Amino acid sequence: MKASEIRDLSVAELNEKLAELKKELFNLRFQLAINQLDNPMRIKAVKKDIARVNTIITAKHLADSKNA
Repeated sequence: MKASEIRDLSVAELNEKLAELKKELFNLRFQLAINQLDNPMRIKAVKKDIARVNTIITAKHLADSKNA
């Protein structure tokens, strides 16, 4: 997922996306533990997506507090 796509989402949608990504990461780690993971690089991609979402959520909160 690209950062430009993430920036277009609202804070509520970002929180939903974050929960989705964390659940996916949990499932990927579980598959890795039982040796059923097909693409181990997907874990790295999901971690980066989580970081992107967290960064944009923080930026939006800072922008809101700055405008208030």
